[in-house]
Amino acid sequence: MARTDAPHVLARRHPMAERAATLRDVAERSGVAVSTASRALTKPGRVSEATAQRVLDAARELGYSASAAGRALSSGRTWTVALVVPDIANPFFFGVIRGTQSRLREGGYAHVLVDTEESVEAEERTLRSFRRSVDGVILAASRLDDESLVAWSADVPMVTLNRAFPALTCPSVVIDTPGGAVQALEHLTSLGHRRIAYAGGPRTSWSDGRRRAALTSAADRLGVEVVVLGPYAPQREAGSAAADAVVQSGVTAVLAFNDLLAFGILERLESRGVRVPDEVSVVGCDDVFGADLVRPSLTTVRAPLEKAGHHAADLLLASLDPVHPRIGAPVELPTHLVVRESSGPARS
Repeated sequence: MARTDAPHVLARRHPMAERAATLRDVAERSGVAVSTASRALTKPGRVSEATAQRVLDAARELGYSASAAGRALSSGRTWTVALVVPDIANPFFFGVIRGTQSRLREGGYAHVLVDTEESVEAEERTLRSFRRSVDGVILAASRLDDESLVAWSADVPMVTLNRAFPALTCPSVVIDTPGGAVQALEHLTSLGHRRIAYAGGPRTSWSDGRRRAALTSAADRLGVEVVVLGPYAPQREAGSAAADAVVQSGVTAVLAFNDLLAFGILERLESRGVRVPDEVSVVGCDDVFGADLVRPSLTTVRAPLEKAGHHAADLLLASLDPVHPRIGAPVELPTHLVVRESSGPARS
């Protein structure tokens, strides 16, 4: 989703203008020095809010657009950020992309979206090819091992989304899906379920490992059994195998790694004549588009996806500030369970 226009296009040219407005025109219109106008448009944090607004208003009135090429030559920056995701077809990332893109646009950055197709090798190739051509990277749900991720974070300005550990010093945003999974387990326990499956995600998923640990601990506390199935690809097509394993295991409920997997489980259970939730309850994770449209509608853990993207972009822009770089503390965003039709009392 890279933009082809200059990152700092602020408005269309004023219809009365006879020539393209210059930075000097903007400075004169707003009553400031040219250097101040430049800072207001490229580094607004270095001038007062009132001055920045006055310059922005003048730029809009005149239809001024800064030259991205000129800024890159003078600053050594490309004004481009890469957002790297493991699967662009997964609706989980739609909200993340929206939140990231809107914040980067506000900061004057173009946005490059890269799909690594759940491949560790593709993720490394992406980082290697972009290390000198972008100003920073937002790495969502990285599949790299810890050592590789630490090495890359030292070489490329980076923010990770859904990946954090003590040795990783770059800023991070974490969605509390383990806490959401525990909420789901408590919900199912309250409905009388005592043997519950967890249909897990990819082996390389950091989030999946955290959920397994959280569910194991919660199961001990609640006095229930969690049967771990998988790993499964976080895709609808993997739901058939997961559903077959659920039926074979004899559990009365299943928590799926994500909603796509849960959608596939619902489809397969229906084709096998297994009634949901009368015979098996199904719970997903993420509350992506369509979770309330499938039948039965899906009980799932809602994640603040757009907010996560916004926070990730904020952290990256703060770390790229050449004057006052700020490495923000890890941001952890809460989740909550949305109860719909796919979960019900355990069969007797």
